[in-house]
Amino acid sequence: MKNLIPLKPLAVVLLLVVSNLMFGQTVSGLVTDDTSQPVPGASVVLKGTTTGTTTDFDGNYTINANNGETLVFSYVGYETQEVIVSGSTLNVTLQSGVALDAVMLVGSRAKPRTILDSPVPIDNIGVSKLKNTGQPTVDKMLTYKVPSFNSSNQTVSDATAHFDPADLRGLGPSRTLVLVNGKRKNQSALVYINDTPGKGEVGVDLKSIPAAAIERIEVLRDGASAQYGSDAIAGVINMVLKKGVDYTTVNAKTGITTEGDGFNYGIDINTGITGETGGYLNLTFGYYEQDKTDRSGTPGADALFGVAANDPTFGSWLAENADLGTIVGQPELKKTDVFFNAGMPFKNGKGEFYTFGGLSYRKGKSFALYRTPYWVQDPFNLLHEAGTTYQGFQPNFETDIRDNNVTVGTKWGLLGFDVDLSGTYGRNAVDYEITNSLNPSLGASSPTAFDAGAYSFSNTLANFDVSRSFGALSLAFGAEIKGERFTAKAGEPASYIGGGAQSFPGLQPSNVVTATRDNYGVYADVEWEPIEALLIGGAVRYEDFSDFGDNTSWKINARYSLGESGALRGSYSTGFRAPALHQIYLSNIQTLVSGGTISNQGTFNNVDPVIRTGLGVPQLTAETSKNISAGITYKFNNNFTASVDFYNVKVDDRVLFTGEIGFDGDDTTTNPVEQVLIDNSITSLKFFTNAVNTETTGVDIVLNYSNIELGDGKLNASLAANFNETKIKGKIGTPALLEANGYDIFNRKEQSRILSARPKSKILLGLDYGINKWNFIVNNTYFGEVTWQHATTPANDQTFSGKVITDLVINYEFSEKFSANVSASNLLDVYPDAIDPKGDVVTDLGGRFKYPWEVNQFGFNGTTINAGVTFKF
Repeated sequence: MKNLIPLKPLAVVLLLVVSNLMFGQTVSGLVTDDTSQPVPGASVVLKGTTTGTTTDFDGNYTINANNGETLVFSYVGYETQEVIVSGSTLNVTLQSGVALDAVMLVGSRAKPRTILDSPVPIDNIGVSKLKNTGQPTVDKMLTYKVPSFNSSNQTVSDATAHFDPADLRGLGPSRTLVLVNGKRKNQSALVYINDTPGKGEVGVDLKSIPAAAIERIEVLRDGASAQYGSDAIAGVINMVLKKGVDYTTVNAKTGITTEGDGFNYGIDINTGITGETGGYLNLTFGYYEQDKTDRSGTPGADALFGVAANDPTFGSWLAENADLGTIVGQPELKKTDVFFNAGMPFKNGKGEFYTFGGLSYRKGKSFALYRTPYWVQDPFNLLHEAGTTYQGFQPNFETDIRDNNVTVGTKWGLLGFDVDLSGTYGRNAVDYEITNSLNPSLGASSPTAFDAGAYSFSNTLANFDVSRSFGALSLAFGAEIKGERFTAKAGEPASYIGGGAQSFPGLQPSNVVTATRDNYGVYADVEWEPIEALLIGGAVRYEDFSDFGDNTSWKINARYSLGESGALRGSYSTGFRAPALHQIYLSNIQTLVSGGTISNQGTFNNVDPVIRTGLGVPQLTAETSKNISAGITYKFNNNFTASVDFYNVKVDDRVLFTGEIGFDGDDTTTNPVEQVLIDNSITSLKFFTNAVNTETTGVDIVLNYSNIELGDGKLNASLAANFNETKIKGKIGTPALLEANGYDIFNRKEQSRILSARPKSKILLGLDYGINKWNFIVNNTYFGEVTWQHATTPANDQTFSGKVITDLVINYEFSEKFSANVSASNLLDVYPDAIDPKGDVVTDLGGRFKYPWEVNQFGFNGTTINAGVTFKF
């Protein structure tokens, strides 16, 4: 293994540097709009650098800048203004405009650019737009604001129910890079190995970043591996944190579904200070809690186990428990967040010391399939009182999740270059506990609660970035060193002995792993404007990994300006994604239910001789991609803008998690694969392998019309849409031994998770009407159809039709410092189509599931009524 440069001393070094530098001149002022109202959260950036600040709730700002330098003022919905500093006070009035003029941090490493100037498509979503979705967490807010982004609650899926896989442009959770203030966010500790969208992939825990800490979110919808490294095949999501504010803001909210379940409430506090020299400190504290929901089916009989409604023994139990005891819905959740963002200028405002990060802690409880009295017995009265009629029991899957990250860095000028040196540490960990369960093999000595093991993942990074503009030429280059660590901890012996705890056998000593790797990367990014209207750019990045080798990615792009009204843009790039450490080293045993029987399935990691030697599975290596995009953005006037972008993404050697590989049904012979199963006391196995090439084609459309005069108020309207299709190209790469013995490692059902588990079309129509102290928001989101494919029988496939979800949000401002809101998420109580099992009882597990979960559009909670208040002091 290669050795990383130690990063822990970095913070001390940076602090010593800052303490020896001098602070500079202060420029302050007020930013208002064309109606003389203050503009809170407006961006103020020193032109040609990444040094900047934001206005507070009264529109005031403070920044260090010298006379003759230029400040760039921007905010979503307003025209960007550039003003030359000529004194210590500078007031600015922004004219109503559009988001095309907002300055973005992503998309170019050579020079900050506006959306209009950028050669690639970028969304800029302010915090108010996120909150006006009425959704409780950032991943759900993005689902209802970005057409190509999808995330939905999962159910009866072990830990996946507590993370909810999210993806961009239909390319799976693994292929979206997430940044916080431009720095790489650590992935979660979890591999999604259950039957949900994103199966077999690893993503970032987006629930770990509270909306209250975010100023805006930038979504780069273009391949960016050549600029940012691994994972950026689908694009980049950058969470920009709030800076200093003069007010402390308290938000309190609560909600409940119209079915009377899913009660939730939360409170968050955001506060901060801004120093006289331009320093800032922002703090966010939050707490959120939600109850479970239940939308299970009510079959009244159990076809999975062959128990009829009039069964002489269990008929009375079925009559009283038509849902078979099952809970199908969102899990219980308790979540606490603490975040900070701080900076202090030095060197006459030319430099800045900064640090940011946070801790998110949450506990969750989801529910396995109910163990009915005819399925699992409790002969020793561990879960029911002696002498009472045994009713079965509900195993609970409980998680303890911690996500923490911190970045320390400094920016300064050196020989005319802007330099940024930083260190980042991030970690995500999840502990499992199985409660209200038992291990039948332990008899009367079985516990009823089990420590089932734990996973953790962390990364440590050092980044060095340099940029400078030479007139028409802008240059950036830099380096990154990264270390990663993945661990799996065994559960207590009682959780895995024999058949293990009911619902989830704990991680065994054979599953324990501590895996590390490191890599370094170097990049260069150049942009050239030979004439005012034309921008030509390119980037190249080389990375070397200690476990599988190296990769070089490159990108070219161009933008042709159509005056101040719009631009033509396009790019072509290659990209890559390193297989996650989790995908290389994960192994476990899962309990499966099929045809009324319980079986254990083994997941073998990619370094296990059983897989590599016994089955001939090759070493995991990087996925590679080719990404092309082309589009136009146009501003018809200050109020009406439009953009259309086409994209095509080809991913080769895509890492997949195979389907179940078991016995072939011929009891007269034992093939080599079956011998592996017998030797390991399992009924089936799975593994990770590079085996699929895919091609995704799509188009994004965004239309915005603002400041429409309507009565005494103004209406803003937006229409955004994504249409995409993914195809599997060529033959699936099945290892020779498995292919020779007739095994299909990625059957039709598994393929549908790539091809059709997410909507191929999604359309958002948003209407925002403000009048006096009122603000009315109506969001209509069309989630296109999804298709579930049966593993072997095409006639059993089911397509779930597209649906429109309508959300209503009403805000009222009692005063400058007190406001309230009410909202209805899914106002019209729309649900997905019900599952039609077509005679296959496994499809809906004997009627336990009413709505689809293996493919997913928008969940199935129905209508949720919410209310909240905001105080500023």
